[in-house]
Amino acid sequence: MHFKESPKISVPIPGKNTQRIVAMDSKYLATGTKGSPVAIKWGRGVRFEDLDGNLFLDFTNGMVAGTGHCHPMVVQAIKDQAEKFLFFNGPDFYYEAQSKIAEKLCTMTPGNFPKKVFLSNSGAEANEAALKVSRSGTGRKQFVAFLGAFHGRTLGALALTASKTVHRESFFPMMPGVTHLPFAYCYRCAYKMKAETCNFWCAQILEDVYFKSVLPPEEVAAVFMEPVQGEGGYVVPPQGFVQTIKKICEKYGILFVADEVQAGFGKTGRMFAMEHFGISPDIINLGKALASGLPMGATVFDARLDFPVQGRHSNTFGGNPISAVAALATIEAIEKEKLLENTRKMGEVFKQRLLDLQKEFEEIGDVRGLGLMLAIEFVTDREKKTPARDLRDKTIENCYKKGLLLLPCGVSAIRFTPAMVINQEEVEQGLEILRESLMEALKA
Repeated sequence: MHFKESPKISVPIPGKNTQRIVAMDSKYLATGTKGSPVAIKWGRGVRFEDLDGNLFLDFTNGMVAGTGHCHPMVVQAIKDQAEKFLFFNGPDFYYEAQSKIAEKLCTMTPGNFPKKVFLSNSGAEANEAALKVSRSGTGRKQFVAFLGAFHGRTLGALALTASKTVHRESFFPMMPGVTHLPFAYCYRCAYKMKAETCNFWCAQILEDVYFKSVLPPEEVAAVFMEPVQGEGGYVVPPQGFVQTIKKICEKYGILFVADEVQAGFGKTGRMFAMEHFGISPDIINLGKALASGLPMGATVFDARLDFPVQGRHSNTFGGNPISAVAALATIEAIEKEKLLENTRKMGEVFKQRLLDLQKEFEEIGDVRGLGLMLAIEFVTDREKKTPARDLRDKTIENCYKKGLLLLPCGVSAIRFTPAMVINQEEVEQGLEILRESLMEALKA
């Protein structure tokens, strides 16, 4: 391993070995979301080597591998379990790891009330389960979600998703009964109001307008909300917005569902992002970083909402033993290594460096985020807030060619989701590459 030398690009990207994989991928895999032509060979922490020997910093995969690439505790747990058994039919029979992760999730999630868990394979499945739990538990059929939201691409979850038209086109009609409201994206307020004087109109409108015109509140089963919108641009809403929506839900007997698939499991500096808002959701949906990169989702809900009969909802691989032990090891690593504390500390350093860049570059219109879930938004004009997508995309391209892997999100933003194990040297290295890459993009 030569990670102390990284990032180091010795072969122009993509190199021959990576080109071979890209060609295979294009020929045999269904069209997905791939952008940067980078193929990993192996990784540790926030660093990895590609198939051509190039060394990179990874500011993307902490979204899922929150404890970093190949965290030793997680790897050891996987090895130990793999030598015992790889699969046992969890929905029909029993094994310890499945019961232990369910117990852990029930006790660690916000809310001082009895809970139950449905274990699945992904965040989309967690949201699908939440839809069914909400319908079954309340007897109601309609839902509220937000513009900019991403809850998955399966047809039920897709009905809630509203971040990009490409996700929804060709799939109409979807599950009926979802009403979308503008999210509290204060940098680009849909109502052209000012955060200081709006009195959270984007939340109040649900009760003052929608409930009086098109959406009977007694028919609404649940409101689905990301505490920090992911694909929508890493948008952090004001506390008052979230709290107002929760109060409206309580007033009308509507469930509050927190989609923590992208924001949960430590990335914001708290184990669950809703803790920043003082909210205890009725249902919390988890995925991505739950098992440090192994496929696992979870729907944690108020026990009173549990399905009344067996067989109403189930699956085959949810809570599989390998993912279950990986999730338990992930929680143990976060606690033992004080990764939440490191996330808060490094998040402050990271965000301050981004604010410094904003002072230097007029094209950075907004800096936002919590912990190590951060974003900058590019504009051509700060006053008009005109999106600068081409500049964003060129900056990302320049970055990967210099050894820093990044992902876009939202209107014209770059998201930063390094693993929670990142140190200050790695933060500084990455943001210097970002600075150089942005300068080159502006000169092009």
